[in-house]
Order: sequence, then C-alpha cells, then structure tokens
Amino acid sequence: MAAKIKKGDTVIVLAGKDKGQEGVVLKVQPKEGRLVVKGINLVKRHVKASMADPEGGIRTQEAALDVSNVAVRDPQTGKPTRVGFKVLADGRKVRVAKRSGVQIDV
Repeated sequence: MAAKIKKGDTVIVLAGKDKGQEGVVLKVQPKEGRLVVKGINLVKRHVKASMADPEGGIRTQEAALDVSNVAVRDPQTGKPTRVGFKVLADGRKVRVAKRSGVQIDV
C-alpha cells in the first residue's frame, strides 16, 4: 500500500491540544499508524545522566500523533485536504490533493 503521508510533508493538526497548527513530518511509523510532527504534541521527558549525556534533566520533545488526527496541507489553497492517487502518462503513480486536484509529489 502506498503511503498517503510521507516524511517532509506539511500537515495540519485536526484534533487534540494542537488543533489548527501545522508542521513538517519528521518521522512516519506506518505499522503503528502514527507520525511525529516538528513542534507539535510536545511532551516533557525526564532524562537520567549517562556517559553519552553527562547532564540529565527535563527535555521537551515531540511525541507521536495518530495519522487520523492530521491532514496534508493543500499546496494551492493551504487548507487541509485528503490525498488521492493518479497515474501519469509516463506510468508514475503520484499523490494528488482531493480538494484542488493539484499534484503533491514533484
């Protein structure tokens, strides 16, 4: 199955504490159905000091979101859109925005 959301896509959060915000996808976990978005769903983690990190403390980092809570940003309108697929004349399969019909993959 082809991925509808990929690393590097700009997405808009549809639900949760960061609803309405947008960010770039840093990591996709397809088996879990989750993804990590830069600057979204920030949580604090207590880190113990170790040889690699001699100074422990409280770190703020992004936590994974469920894929259903985000939508790809339409390249033309800037609004959230669903993603469809289209086969081009040269045989390539590309992602397209359902809202405007614009090609997402370049």
